[in-house]
This record gives sequence, structure tokens and C-alpha cells, in this order.
Amino acid sequence: MDRIYNGMPATDLGTEGWHKPWSGGNGGSCVEAMRLGDGRIALRQSTDPDGPALIYTHHEIARFIQGAKAGDADFLLT
Repeated sequence: MDRIYNGMPATDLGTEGWHKPWSGGNGGSCVEAMRLGDGRIALRQSTDPDGPALIYTHHEIARFIQGAKAGDADFLLT
């Protein structure tokens, strides 16, 4: 692959390696994640696997997860 960029078609990243770490009893609608060879993380919507992939650095994902665990994103649920 020549260039991996934010918003690229998720299908360009292939079909292998996608995981559903946040899946639950939601009828299959969830976020899927893939670790890229350079350490970045791609996210896509499971109900739209051909749609765009959002690409984050390891640091960005780590900070998001730490913040979510600390309750910093709880306002999204109210």
C-alpha cells in the first residue's frame, strides 16, 4: 500500500486483521479496530466496512482509552 491516510476507504486496508473490541449486545453495530504495521490504529464502523477508516496514532488511542476509563467521555452518554 502506497499511502495510509485518514478517511481512506477501509477496504483499501484489507479484510484481515479487523477486531471488534467494543462489541456487545447491539445487533452487530460496533467499532472495528486494526493495528497497522507502523503502529497506528485504524477504526471503521462494522455496519459500513466499505466506508472510511479513521487513522489514529498509538498515543491518540492510548489517551482516548485512558480518558474514557477516567470518565472524561461520560458526557457523551447523557
